[in-house]
Amino acid sequence: MTDIVISGSGLFTPPYSISNDELAGSYNAYVEIYNAKHADAIESGEKEALLPTSSEFIEKASGIKSRYVMYKDGMLDPERMAPIFKPTLEGEEPESVTMGLVAAREAMAQANKTAADIDMVILATSNHQRPYPSIAVEIQQKLGIKGFAFDMGIACSSTTFAMITAVNAIKGETAKCVLVVNPEFASPQLNLCSRDSNFIFGDVATACVIELEATCTSDNAFRILNTKQKTEFSDNIRCDHNYADQRFSRDELPEDRYYFKQQGRKVFKELLPLVTDFISEQLKDNHLEATDLRRMWLHQANLTMNMFAAKKLLGRMPEPDEAPIVLDEFSNTASAGSMIAFHRHKDGIKPGEKGLICSFGAGYSIGSLLVEKI
Repeated sequence: MTDIVISGSGLFTPPYSISNDELAGSYNAYVEIYNAKHADAIESGEKEALLPTSSEFIEKASGIKSRYVMYKDGMLDPERMAPIFKPTLEGEEPESVTMGLVAAREAMAQANKTAADIDMVILATSNHQRPYPSIAVEIQQKLGIKGFAFDMGIACSSTTFAMITAVNAIKGETAKCVLVVNPEFASPQLNLCSRDSNFIFGDVATACVIELEATCTSDNAFRILNTKQKTEFSDNIRCDHNYADQRFSRDELPEDRYYFKQQGRKVFKELLPLVTDFISEQLKDNHLEATDLRRMWLHQANLTMNMFAAKKLLGRMPEPDEAPIVLDEFSNTASAGSMIAFHRHKDGIKPGEKGLICSFGAGYSIGSLLVEKI
């Protein structure tokens, strides 16, 4: 059997943080301006008045308390409600590359790997900043890595699907050591004028190194025991904006086309049973119970969803270190959430103890890696 390990992980945290209080304050100022501007239409019933929000509403709805962003200017301006930053022009480095490089270098350092050791790079993200040339190839070039690289994505499961792709590449002997990079520059996609979704996403980047156990020299590595993937189509989480939109005027397209949107109650009702059944099946196939897992690094989209899934699997509420939460600080970071949790909370596990890295999201998509500390 060819044993494959995660030998290092990395995290890039953006320079700015926005608290719920700040976000709610700017949104409520925007609401006052909007309702005053459209007072007559609201009075006549042509438009609905916008409702204010609060820090308490945001935290109760999601468990989020703050989020990191690459650019804070403009996001809290009630007259703008959008981040201010320059477009990336030809020859300039996009944010996803800048973010990804930092996380990649930390992962390589943890794994005791140089560019010469790596022969494959996968860039996996929900938010592809540039169609081509490939962001992965730019990161590969700037790190000095030979071999090959490519971009991929399947929304919030992009990271786990990329890790599984790396495992399969090593098993198939098309690569020996793979760098997986996951920049999520998500804040520009936020509709800050929406009470129901303006708080959801933050920016971040994660990375990990996956290699043969025989070549591993890391002192904090995890053997990958099993992988599992599932997709089932749903359009309850979506973003419709695409390259063809430039052929239409803004008047021809719905206003929400440019932003993330979801049917939250449907997602909760439909996706959670898929996730718990999926994990239960994976554990059963590996002759394990949920109680055999020392830690579950779950997708970080919503606190209620995570606690529901963990409780369903364990038969009780999890202890804080059994299913660690990072979304309170980082918010939903799309595909990077489970890897932030892994990176931040992989210490304290003894050799032979097992854990689960699992993502779930739009698609629907679910990806999971069963791991064991070596």
